[in-house]
Amino acid sequence: MIPLDAFYPIVDSADWVRRLLGVGAKLVQLRAKDRPRDELRQEIRAALAACRSAGAQLVVNDYWDVAIDEGADFVHLGQGDLDAADIARIRAHRIKFGVSTHDHAELERALSLDPDYVALGPIYPTRLKAMAFGPQGLERIGEWKMLIGDRPLVAIGGITLERAPLCLAAGADIVSVVTDITLNEDPEARAAAWVAATRRPA
Repeated sequence: MIPLDAFYPIVDSADWVRRLLGVGAKLVQLRAKDRPRDELRQEIRAALAACRSAGAQLVVNDYWDVAIDEGADFVHLGQGDLDAADIARIRAHRIKFGVSTHDHAELERALSLDPDYVALGPIYPTRLKAMAFGPQGLERIGEWKMLIGDRPLVAIGGITLERAPLCLAAGADIVSVVTDITLNEDPEARAAAWVAATRRPA
């Protein structure tokens, strides 16, 4: 298993995955929602191939069954996804998984499943999607890290390059980013700056 990198971008296509790999990303989530099943499968297959060629880790958002079929080794599950996910089947295929959390009840549920990482968000206000939960803030990162122990903690939601060091200092092991890169006028340069700011010494 490739160690999880501190820089964790989330994108919606294999093309975006390839662009980020080109500037040094080592951990990328493919979050391709509302696609025809065949198209989704092709995106996952292409993204997996690109990550394997680059020695990087792909995390498939939600579609754990397609991830199994395509031989992926990591999935991300939101709280709603957990309702339909077959955790026993995921484990039987030796697929690792991360889980989103927003409050203590969700954290308790996540930890009962022994995930490979826990995500907390949104840390800051976010424009990615409407959220039922308000910003968690930096203090909550430290609280979550104490509760989950050695398990990696992913901070997500409204995180920019400038805010990432604050999240890491507060206790996050990994910082996840979407719009700070995808909506930037020079996404590759911005992603490269993220790599430089978060990459741990070898």
